[in-house]
Amino acid sequence: MKKTALALLAISASGLSAAQSTVTLYGVADVALSKTTGSATQLVSSATQNNGTSRWGMRGTEDLGGGLKAGFNFESQVSLLDGATAAALFARAANVTLSGGFGSVKAGRSLTPSWYGTMAWELTSSANYAVVNSQFGYGGLNSRHNAEVSYTSPNWGGLNVTVGHLFAANNGNVAKNDVNLIYRAGPLSAALVYNKLDNKGKNLSLGAAYNFGSFKLAGSLQDATGANLGKGFTVGGTLSLGNLSLTLDVARDTRNKDTDTLLEAKYALSKRTSVYGVLLHNGAGKAAKSVNSTIVGLRHNF
Repeated sequence: MKKTALALLAISASGLSAAQSTVTLYGVADVALSKTTGSATQLVSSATQNNGTSRWGMRGTEDLGGGLKAGFNFESQVSLLDGATAAALFARAANVTLSGGFGSVKAGRSLTPSWYGTMAWELTSSANYAVVNSQFGYGGLNSRHNAEVSYTSPNWGGLNVTVGHLFAANNGNVAKNDVNLIYRAGPLSAALVYNKLDNKGKNLSLGAAYNFGSFKLAGSLQDATGANLGKGFTVGGTLSLGNLSLTLDVARDTRNKDTDTLLEAKYALSKRTSVYGVLLHNGAGKAAKSVNSTIVGLRHNF
């Protein structure tokens, strides 16, 4: 009888643990036809001309009790042209998180604090063809860091901060700090981004967006001196007409006299599936000829 009771208790505890844990499979399938200067019309996937990179991933959380949670995220890129993955299977994300009333701590390969700060105001939600990225990067950086440890604060009346650090031993003997300060309240969202390599200068950006309802206006000031990407600004707007959205976004590098321009039309077929058409001008300043792209694509989220 005692053994039976112990067995039932073990089964009950196991069921409780499972009920407090969740694992989610998710992803994006995105493919487009693209005609770019110097190239014939072609099908593209996980490329600059796509709205998003095709990918699949897993994320999960476990409730540890007392308001404490553990989580993980693994994410892999995939090409719809041939089914190939990136050289590293989970090149897009591989990290673990501990969160609670104190905020959250994350460790591993992850999107950068500078990327999250830029997303507070960027109009295309980090489309691969976003002009802020082609012109300045995300606060002068790529979108991801290896071996990053970051802390994100709780939300204080719409304000929160994330501080990321790369130890020198994990980053070619050069430590790196990356910080964002994000404010969201009603129709206004704004973010300050700052990052610095110990021996390669600093990058700084300040951006904001205001949603008037059917129209959203956004702009930023950029100084990507540490990455030698330029100095300048972005300005643009999105007009929402039911399921259709129209976005015009311009990024101007005043240091190199270079302008990138995006005109995007996106139509939502459902909450998870959309078609998009893009006219993209990638300026080259005095260095080379400009590149123009005409793109028509389909994106499905799952």
